Amino acid sequence: MTPVVAAKKLSKFDPKKFLSTIDGGRKIVAFPKKQTIFAQGGSADAVFYIQEGKVRLSVVSEIGKEATIGILNNGDFFGEGCLTGQLLRMCSATAMTDCYVMKIDKKSMIEVLHREHAFSDMFVAYLLTRNIRYEEDLVDQLFNSSEKRLARILLLLAHFGKEGKPEILIPKMSQETLAEMIGTTRSRVSFFMNRFRKLGFIEYDGGSGLQVHSSLLNIVLHD
Repeated sequence: MTPVVAAKKLSKFDPKKFLSTIDGGRKIVAFPKKQTIFAQGGSADAVFYIQEGKVRLSVVSEIGKEATIGILNNGDFFGEGCLTGQLLRMCSATAMTDCYVMKIDKKSMIEVLHREHAFSDMFVAYLLTRNIRYEEDLVDQLFNSSEKRLARILLLLAHFGKEGKPEILIPKMSQETLAEMIGTTRSRVSFFMNRFRKLGFIEYDGGSGLQVHSSLLNIVLHD
């Protein structure tokens, strides 16, 4: 066995390196704030991975009503429906902030999932975690008050509890979008946001974003 072949056999596949380097079927794309990454009804031919930024997923009904179905952050995948035979996008993806996204062609994604166990294990773990989040969202929608649902979504958007950061600035988001996400009216969101601010749970940062404090968790835990 030659030294080159031996080195290749000893080298381990690194999912993080795969998701940060350009190669066949992979490219890094920059999307400025508010730019559409893909549109509902468009061709589903690639999977996306967020290196930096926030992405909003939304759907539009036949009568033109739009609803936000998710807000994604660094380290999240989206567009994976193409791997299960989805030919057209079921939703739209829009950059909420300036974003850097890894675009992986469907063929390349399928190949690496079959070839590299480390990557497929990581990807499956991500999908399972996100599925649990969707189940929690459903329970939240069915059983919790709109005030608790708003507090929970703000904490999730702020990545509360991750990387030891109890407070973080959320990019500016309309109250209409928040209302869509928790299933209530904009006026109710406005009422609760003002209440949270007066209680010191949140702060507005010069119109550019929202500062969420860990004390907001009191609303979620309160019966």
